[in-house]
Amino acid sequence: MADRNAPPRAWQRMLSGRRLDLLDPTPVDIEIDDIAHGLAFVARWNGQTLGDWPYSVAEHSLLVEEIFGRLAAAPARWRLAALLHDAPEYVIGDMISPVKAAVGPGYGELEARLAVAIHLRFGLPAELPKTVKQRIKRADRVSAWLEAVQIAGFSEAEATRFFGRPPPALAGYRIAPRPPAEVRAAYLARHAALLSQTG
Repeated sequence: MADRNAPPRAWQRMLSGRRLDLLDPTPVDIEIDDIAHGLAFVARWNGQTLGDWPYSVAEHSLLVEEIFGRLAAAPARWRLAALLHDAPEYVIGDMISPVKAAVGPGYGELEARLAVAIHLRFGLPAELPKTVKQRIKRADRVSAWLEAVQIAGFSEAEATRFFGRPPPALAGYRIAPRPPAEVRAAYLARHAALLSQTG
């Protein structure tokens, strides 16, 4: 019988066998296989997207990294940061902005703790430079506009109101959700390629 006086469990067992403490995550408990697997099965837009497969956070992350690289030349380490920009969601899921606002600052604090552990695990600074964060956010907004218009049912005017219109050169991406196993493999391959260039 469970001890009712015991503190609630704040860790999750990963498929790698790691036990990740959500309140005090450490880099040693972060594995890229766990991240890629989790993100490939977490749906963006609460699953409200067109297609036979959910549009996953892993797929979104690959697109953000690609757009980030197209916006301006960047070293591999910052492209790696762009690929990992939503990595904490492998544990906490992808909450849409209205839900984050309702939950309050606790969600952001949890996400930030996980991001620090992930950054340190893969040789990135705990806190990214402000300019890099801004460029990743810009790529993220371009991706959100494309996703909103192509697979989430938004009109272009509505998507532009929420995310801003992307530069014409970046508006040509075509989004086609893929099976989770395929996206997981693509995420792992891109992570390995970028990591090999940062060393």
